[in-house]
Amino acid sequence: MNWGDKMEKVKIGKVVTTHGIRGEIRILSSFPYKEKVFGVGKKIWIDGVEYTIVQYRVHKGFDMVVLDGFSNINDVLFLLKKDVFVEKEEIGLSPMEILDEDLIQYRVLTKDGKSGIIKEIFYAGPDNKVLRVQFDREVLIPFFSPMILEISPQEKTILVEIIEGM
Repeated sequence: MNWGDKMEKVKIGKVVTTHGIRGEIRILSSFPYKEKVFGVGKKIWIDGVEYTIVQYRVHKGFDMVVLDGFSNINDVLFLLKKDVFVEKEEIGLSPMEILDEDLIQYRVLTKDGKSGIIKEIFYAGPDNKVLRVQFDREVLIPFFSPMILEISPQEKTILVEIIEGM
């Protein structure tokens, strides 16, 4: 397989360095569903080439992988500073698990009938996703909060209740 396939790819991180001399690479990733993309036997794409993970562990906040066919540091140096992707279809998300790049397309509706659009998604900590939503004014909405009342992946909408003073 090569990069030219029609499968949609999702960026999950970047190779930042090697680790040790046995071909292990260190990937910096803030991908929210790591357990679905990192693991022995999982496929990743780097620079248009598909690789299979044969070893995986977390070390000091980094995702450490050894790829099939690579057992020496010199074999993996060409991967440094390259982005890491997976095929979107291979992630295996449930209907309520939504990638940030898909979420940015959702409309945000309030209980009182206002409509807004998501301008940006950022993280104010490892598990604190925040939506920057443009209504008549800009509002920051924590994604995992009581303000989010309902998410409808079919309609691509999020129903929210804006707290007084926001």
